[in-house]
Amino acid sequence: MLFNSFAFLLGFLPLALGLHWLAERFAPQWRLPVLVALSFTFYGYWDWRFVPLLALSIGLNWLIAEAFQKTRAGALITLAIILNLAALALFKYVNFFADLAGMIPGFATPRLDLALPLGISFFTFHHVMYLTDLRRGEAPRYDLVRYALYIAFFPQVLAGPLVRWREIMHQFEERPYQRPDAAERIARGLLLLTAGLAKKVLLGDPLAEYANPVFAAAAVGKVVSMAEAWQGMLAFTFQIYFDFSGYTDMALGLALLFGIVLPQNFEAPYRSTSIQDFWRRWHMTLSRFLRDYLYIWLGGSRHGLPTQVWALFATMALGGLWHGAGLTYVAWGVAHGLALIVALLWRRAELPMPKPLGWLLTFVFVMLCWVVFRATSFEAALTIYKGLLGLAPAGTGFKWRALLPAAAFACLGPTAWTLVQRLPPVRWIAVIAAILFVIVLFKIGDDANYEFIYFQF
Repeated sequence: MLFNSFAFLLGFLPLALGLHWLAERFAPQWRLPVLVALSFTFYGYWDWRFVPLLALSIGLNWLIAEAFQKTRAGALITLAIILNLAALALFKYVNFFADLAGMIPGFATPRLDLALPLGISFFTFHHVMYLTDLRRGEAPRYDLVRYALYIAFFPQVLAGPLVRWREIMHQFEERPYQRPDAAERIARGLLLLTAGLAKKVLLGDPLAEYANPVFAAAAVGKVVSMAEAWQGMLAFTFQIYFDFSGYTDMALGLALLFGIVLPQNFEAPYRSTSIQDFWRRWHMTLSRFLRDYLYIWLGGSRHGLPTQVWALFATMALGGLWHGAGLTYVAWGVAHGLALIVALLWRRAELPMPKPLGWLLTFVFVMLCWVVFRATSFEAALTIYKGLLGLAPAGTGFKWRALLPAAAFACLGPTAWTLVQRLPPVRWIAVIAAILFVIVLFKIGDDANYEFIYFQF
């Protein structure tokens, strides 16, 4: 049940809003349990086999948190975090490390045929954030219903954003439809949902038809011309942005319809003037998680330059590995880590960097890194790089019609969040949004309905 599917938009969402409103209106004590049930229904629609895993994950972590509250034994939290990461490793990385071990001559390792549970990375990180803050004495106790809703709230459970407990838990206590700004929140939620759908369906998905054939050709060893290589790289650069930021806009909009404000995840990242600026704007909640729960834990900037360089490198390498169980993802993370280290040394040397040059260098670097991120192997990435550098035939037929509007929106346009917050509550905007929503529905009905890229992470 994708957010951009008829089943969700015309079936689940109206039913969920109706049940939530009934609970809020006639039995407020049942509002949170209803949201938990709806969230598990949404998750189970994807694959019911993983519902017990999600429930077990929530129940076990909550029980350990309860035991910690009574005993104050830090080992319990350590054990819980190890179990969470072990489960993530079992489902996501066991074959990756088996393949690495298999490269050693004479060392054969078995592979496990396990399906990857959707959203396991995200709900694992939510557990880690809460448990770590609990041990630090920063997080309070929550009952099972509230904790389950924090982990499984359906707008965020599959692909984020990564929400800290302190950002959302207090909102569960509110009566959302009795707030003075309830109507405004619902209106802005609908606008965000429509904007996210439009970004995904009208801007992101058409670019898949530009990028996919190029990377598929590279994957099977075909020569990729210069025109095809640039088309594929540019198309994926904007496709992944509109795909993921569109999903985030939808998630934020859906949460608003239920009275919950989620944090932003994107702030026009392709306008960044440095690589550090890029990571402050791209997947902002993941960057924040990596900084607060990994980079600082590894030493951060408080123990001298060598430690900071190591922490940056290790954080980004592990961040790359989190994106996928493959060496290409690690290489992508390492490249960004090295770029952040170079930027750090550049700042330390107090060397100048004009903003236009900084933007150009950052944008080109990010695009080049997307190649190895998207390619299925280093050989495929090398084929694309050869095309980009002109070490392949020039080629013809560069497709640009979907690229130009996407590039203009990504580099010059406002973010959907900013736009929705600034728009005045007038009827003509509502009419335009309704027309846009209908256009998106027709588009969904006519074209291939692509899954969100970040669901695989």
